[in-house]
Amino acid sequence: MVRTMMQMYLKNSVEAVKMYQKAFDAKLLHESKNEDGSYLHAELEAYGQVLAISEALDERENGNTMQFCFHFGEGNEENVKRAYEVLKDGAKIDYPLGPYIEQL
Repeated sequence: MVRTMMQMYLKNSVEAVKMYQKAFDAKLLHESKNEDGSYLHAELEAYGQVLAISEALDERENGNTMQFCFHFGEGNEENVKRAYEVLKDGAKIDYPLGPYIEQL
């Protein structure tokens, strides 16, 4: 099987999985948990892509833990709005959701 998987290592992995399920209408495909109940490895299917989530084991902060992009195409703005509304809670917003204006 050929697939692309986006891997994220983060704290509070159980809460993150729930949030991504809600934000992206994602389905839990697989889960393996650590003894403390956090995720050793979880896989979510979101729009045909796999988001893999594991609990970060240390406190180091080296920048972003992950960036990913879903391109929905014109006419699918509700997907973007739903994800934004779920993910913005407690987030630092550098660029609020709004129309894209191409600069020439």
